[in-house]
Amino acid sequence: MLNEHLKKLCLLCGASGHEKAVRDYILEQIKPYADCVKIDPLGSVIAEKKGAKPSPKKLMVSAHMDEVGLIVTYVNEDGTMQIAPVGGIEASVVIGRPVIVGDVGISGVIGAKPIHLLSGEQRKKLPKFAELYLDIGAENKAEAMKIAPPGTFAHFLPAFAELGGGKVRSKALDDRIGCAIMLTLMAQELPYDVTFAFLVQEEVGLRGAQVAAYTVNPDMAIVLEATTAADLTGAEGDAKVCALGEGPVVSFMDRSTIYDRELYHLAFAECERMGIPCQTKTRIAGGNDSGAIHKSRGGVRTLAISAPCRYLHSPSCVADLQDIENCMKLTYAMIEKAVQI
Repeated sequence: MLNEHLKKLCLLCGASGHEKAVRDYILEQIKPYADCVKIDPLGSVIAEKKGAKPSPKKLMVSAHMDEVGLIVTYVNEDGTMQIAPVGGIEASVVIGRPVIVGDVGISGVIGAKPIHLLSGEQRKKLPKFAELYLDIGAENKAEAMKIAPPGTFAHFLPAFAELGGGKVRSKALDDRIGCAIMLTLMAQELPYDVTFAFLVQEEVGLRGAQVAAYTVNPDMAIVLEATTAADLTGAEGDAKVCALGEGPVVSFMDRSTIYDRELYHLAFAECERMGIPCQTKTRIAGGNDSGAIHKSRGGVRTLAISAPCRYLHSPSCVADLQDIENCMKLTYAMIEKAVQI
């Protein structure tokens, strides 16, 4: 069930602020299992799931539904379009990439000035989004405006694939991995009551998390994520950050959160008890919805459990299915143990 959810979720498109397709899938899947479901004004899904016992502390488990994407900002006279990133995307990652544009899924491609027209100095510099354009084959501005006026979203072409060694490649693994884990957990018998929060707009500033955490008002939160793995040739020591195949990533600190120390140590102890690998991030980098959640109201004790992922925020992220499975096992264990401390 976990892998099936992951594939179906990754094949959906849902850039920040445009998560409807992902939300609709999630709402359909949780119908048999959720005891109460609410959609907040920003579009996050907050679902209560009764466990075997009432929880001594209110626990929220969260993951964000949105992915990085692109948005049309201006239509040129020749029918091409200027674009801006929705979330943290490097311009160099999108050149020549196929995309689907708008709700009906028009095919398009991201173009740039041909290399033979670039000066020697220009070839040495990384491209900027202002130098790129979206091409849908429109003949002119009027035709393009009918199809994709300013404000139209574009997404990397969905193309989920299995690689060797139990790995998968897809757009949007960040954070459809977390959403798939939550959907799978909701179908199981849980030891305690849990509030599951499927959040919007993480990639543009943790906005859904800030609102949902205020609404739920949890004592504790477990944030499920994907995080950057740089375990490639040329990266030595701490520069690898984390590695595929070495289990869930439990951070002690990133750029937006210093995590609860007791929960941090408990997570490693639970992995040791279950005989599954576990790792931490070896550099203080990145951030996730924890940055908003742990500061909500009077404060929330927060833990992040992340799946290591190569080529994050690109059309072809790569993750290890066993890591994802182990993230789910750790999350289940923490649902039982965290509320007791």
